[in-house]
Amino acid sequence: MRRVKDAKDYIITALLLLIAISLMVARHDGGLQNARKASITLLSYLEQPLSNIRIYRQALTTNTYLHRQNVVLQDELSRLRSVEEENRILRDLLNLREEVEHDVLPVRIVAKDLTGFSNSLTVNAGSNEGVKMGMPLINSDGLIGQVILTSRNFSQVLPYSNSLFRVSARVQGTRAYGIVSWQATGHNELVLNHIPQTIVVEPGQMVETSGYSNQYPQGIPIGVVTRVEPGDGVETQTVYLDALVDLFTLSEAFIKKFEPDTTIIELELQQEELF
Repeated sequence: MRRVKDAKDYIITALLLLIAISLMVARHDGGLQNARKASITLLSYLEQPLSNIRIYRQALTTNTYLHRQNVVLQDELSRLRSVEEENRILRDLLNLREEVEHDVLPVRIVAKDLTGFSNSLTVNAGSNEGVKMGMPLINSDGLIGQVILTSRNFSQVLPYSNSLFRVSARVQGTRAYGIVSWQATGHNELVLNHIPQTIVVEPGQMVETSGYSNQYPQGIPIGVVTRVEPGDGVETQTVYLDALVDLFTLSEAFIKKFEPDTTIIELELQQEELF
């Protein structure tokens, strides 16, 4: 009975306290409103830097995601450009195959040595495919070089950027004939010598094979004239040209199945015996 009486006292006391608090709140409602406003203002000041931190973290996350997407898109764009360039080259080679007079054999460059004076290329076709020494290597842009060694399945090519390279050439549209060689002054720069000063040669003109050497068929583009200077001879001029074919990016080409005229070769041998 005593415990019930004690509990009853506690309950009455709690009720009285709640009534007192309610009366205090009702009488001082304006003060509480001011307290709430002050607390809200204080929280807003505290929340602003925290909000900036949250926005900064979100920006970092977004930036990282966009950076990854940019790398993926750049890689995709690079592959698409590579495929587009390869398709363009293949289309040009197909058009060239239809235009050339002699039979051509499509080949792929499997090795390159373009680091010095004795530069060379290796292609994936040899004697089994009918490749012979002396046959020119070309693509849709122009002359690349000449086959100098053959095996059953591979051939080595002497490119224009070799100190031993020589080809009889002419300035297109004129009767200016000379010899094109590589002077190692620039990777793509060639020199056309023995052009008479009486023949006007201007930058932008095309230089092509003349066909006079009996090693290359005539009309294969070699390069474009860039400048003209006085030659070593009194009555000659030196013509500088940029090769049309870029050996560093070269990957596909054609071997032109051209063989020198045996009658001309016999006459040359007879001349050598006479003199």
